[in-house]
Amino acid sequence: MKLLDEFKAFAMRGNVIDLAVAVIIGGAFGKIVSSFVNDILMPPIGLLLGGLDFKDLVFTMKEAVGETPAVTLNYGMFVQNVVDFLIIAFAIFMAIKGMTSFKKKEEEAPAAPPAPTKDQELLSEIRDLLKNK
Repeated sequence: MKLLDEFKAFAMRGNVIDLAVAVIIGGAFGKIVSSFVNDILMPPIGLLLGGLDFKDLVFTMKEAVGETPAVTLNYGMFVQNVVDFLIIAFAIFMAIKGMTSFKKKEEEAPAAPPAPTKDQELLSEIRDLLKNK
């Protein structure tokens, strides 16, 4: 029973749950970006390049023989995945940049001056007593 309790304590810690949520949201975000690249960004680029579909860009290393399929390098898919990566990396960069600037603004807010220490209070009292004499 102790092992189960330890696992429960581990699984319910805040940072483990935060990580799980981040992985799920990251996966969904990746699908959105892939759809953006595949369905919105790449078709106009392919059209500008003469109706080219990047998914069809392959280098055939060995032609198909009978029932044996051709051996190909699918560099078009690689280009598509690089574009996906660049968009995701840029979006994450902008999100982190925004969070960093927001934190800086919070830190730059003027803080109340610290309360005087006991030594400072005593010195102020001594100063005031000397003034009054």
